[in-house]
Amino acid sequence: MITSVTRCRTFRYQLHPTFRQTQSLMRQLDYQCELYNAALEERISAWRCERRSISYFDQCRTLTGLQEFRPEVLSSGVRLCRGTLKRLDRAFVDFYVRVQRDQKPGFPRFKSRSQFNSLQWEDPNGWKLKLAEKRLVLPGVGEVKAKYHRTPLGIPKAITVKQEGKKWWVSIRCADVPAEPLDPVGRQIGIDLGVTNLVATSDGEIYASERFGSKSARRIAEARQDIRRSQPDSNRRRKRVEQVAKLHRKVANQRRNAAHQLSRKLINEFDFIAVEDLEISRMVRGPGLIKNQEVPRIVRKIVAARLHRSIYDAGWGMLLSMLLYKAESAGRVVKTVDPRHTSQMCAECGHVEARNRVSQLSFRCLACGHRDHADVNAARNILRAGRAQQASACGGHVKTATLCPRSGYSFVAIAS
Repeated sequence: MITSVTRCRTFRYQLHPTFRQTQSLMRQLDYQCELYNAALEERISAWRCERRSISYFDQCRTLTGLQEFRPEVLSSGVRLCRGTLKRLDRAFVDFYVRVQRDQKPGFPRFKSRSQFNSLQWEDPNGWKLKLAEKRLVLPGVGEVKAKYHRTPLGIPKAITVKQEGKKWWVSIRCADVPAEPLDPVGRQIGIDLGVTNLVATSDGEIYASERFGSKSARRIAEARQDIRRSQPDSNRRRKRVEQVAKLHRKVANQRRNAAHQLSRKLINEFDFIAVEDLEISRMVRGPGLIKNQEVPRIVRKIVAARLHRSIYDAGWGMLLSMLLYKAESAGRVVKTVDPRHTSQMCAECGHVEARNRVSQLSFRCLACGHRDHADVNAARNILRAGRAQQASACGGHVKTATLCPRSGYSFVAIAS
């Protein structure tokens, strides 16, 4: 029996505002950026002068005083200002969490107008969706034309309107989104993530990394060089800066599209997926693969930098997050395993030795002589470890699937 599960999901649509509506949105970005910086200055000054912390609710109470001094800030309603203050409060909460975890704190910073490109409505009463008319009603802006290419599911709770170049987008956060379980297919898979090959499965399939960032690196470098040739604060410089941002957005869209297609294929074809519990944030900050002290330090730094760029370009985190939320909705199970020794262990006899991996793509066991693709051999070990965790935790029956908290991903699976 399939048990329905619901959770929060975000649906993203493109907006097509008119010229007047675009000007209204731009003005609100200016006002909300000013409000964000003023609220941050208030928090910093209160702590430095009085050692007093100001909460989100304290700052919300002061919004009524803006009607007398700065009525234009409240021209789109007080709920928009509350969303801006909530955004600042969330930045402080994340800062305190990082301090407690002994991570790089990253204290909230003042934002320039070019960095502040989104408006948030945390209250569901300050805006309205008109799906039949394909409109989004925003206070102070009007009815903005929206391209609802699919119907948002669940109960809309909050929205974020974001500017990306000359385009505008709205992200609708919905709660109580119903699950869409798929029929079981009786297949299990283990996947190994890599740089040269994005995914290698235990069935022997290999999906090569598209390397969208590397393919566009030359064009981005040339565009950046054009910026350096431009005069500061000139129109030509602003156009060239936008061109660089446009190239980066194209790479991100290509990477996101590839991750969507691959994750959907895996979810549709397999009931159980075992993946590595990778700490990607630490891997991109690590020293790299070369530990031989005879190699010059500058060479090791160059190799490490290239590896880190390749990890970012592969988009491991994006692919894993898409696997998680799609598995939750489809009733699939995703299990994470310890990645240690998965690339050094023989999938046939279990012999572990670093020399078993002859090269980046070749594996030859020194004990039994088994030969295989190195990534496929690792994927088979990952599947075996995932099955072992599944059997030990559930007594041989799949009930739940929760990713390790260390990886930063967690979800509730659908029991069967």
